[in-house]
Amino acid sequence: MGWKQLEQRQLGNSGLRVSAIGLGTMTWGRDTDEHEAAEQLRIFTESGGTFIDTAASYCDGDSERVIGGLIGTMIPREDAVIATKAGIVGREIDNSRGALLRDLDESLKRLHTTYVDLWQIHAWDPTVRVEETLSAMDIAVNSGRVRYVGISNFSGWQSARAITLQSSGAGRAEICATHNEYSLLNRKIEKEVLPCAQNLGVGVLAWSPLGRGVLTGKYQNGIPADSRGASPHLGPFVANYLDARSKQIVTAVSTAADGLGAAPLEIALSWVRDAPGISSAIIGARTSAQLRGALRSNDLVLPDLVRSALNDISEAGD
Repeated sequence: MGWKQLEQRQLGNSGLRVSAIGLGTMTWGRDTDEHEAAEQLRIFTESGGTFIDTAASYCDGDSERVIGGLIGTMIPREDAVIATKAGIVGREIDNSRGALLRDLDESLKRLHTTYVDLWQIHAWDPTVRVEETLSAMDIAVNSGRVRYVGISNFSGWQSARAITLQSSGAGRAEICATHNEYSLLNRKIEKEVLPCAQNLGVGVLAWSPLGRGVLTGKYQNGIPADSRGASPHLGPFVANYLDARSKQIVTAVSTAADGLGAAPLEIALSWVRDAPGISSAIIGARTSAQLRGALRSNDLVLPDLVRSALNDISEAGD
């Protein structure tokens, strides 16, 4: 490839290392077919990418099935850092110990592997005692099915409670990662989650660093027919960021891109990738061409003045 190899970063205080840009697979098996997925994986690994993000709930398990069909054939299993999540079935959250371990076993079958590198609780479940939820992590690690554990979409206090409980006794699987949305359009984790993670030695995996695709600039003049914003299942997901504030930020990103001779997505992704506390920025590209565009950001380091200006214009409203 025409850009430098991706940096490998330590995930919190753990011994696990992940590529600074991660490969998101939320649409694999539905909007992204196996052929396109294979091409994306090839491009990603040739660029030095190692970190592949999925979940038991992505496309009803089809994302994991596609990954399972590629790992071991396209790249050796030991060269991939596979992260998956458990606890969501359909739209229901179930973090009971039995449900989580059942999810894990099903994930391993679909992924065609005996272990996952990072296993995360997908969301907080207010109906189950957190101690029971966390006990599933201990069982998963002690059984060898999981190497490291993390949490996903937890609030600041939820993160602090879970991380502290898991570091409080012998035999506990310490939490090394938190997986949260973070972009110039959504900086909410800076209030509590990021400070929590940094103080407790936990790495942050940023999902949707391009503001659900809006920061690419593709929605400035409407919703393209072939975009996620036009799809029935992802349209509402994108619509949240098509307001006046978002448009102002997108304009600023586009201005910065013009000045630096880069694409808007390179600016937005670089801003997240190099933000304090971020271990990896996860990109879910619809096409291999989009992934190539995202990986070009690896050659870009934002000047301090540009980062400061983007910080200022995106700060209001969070």
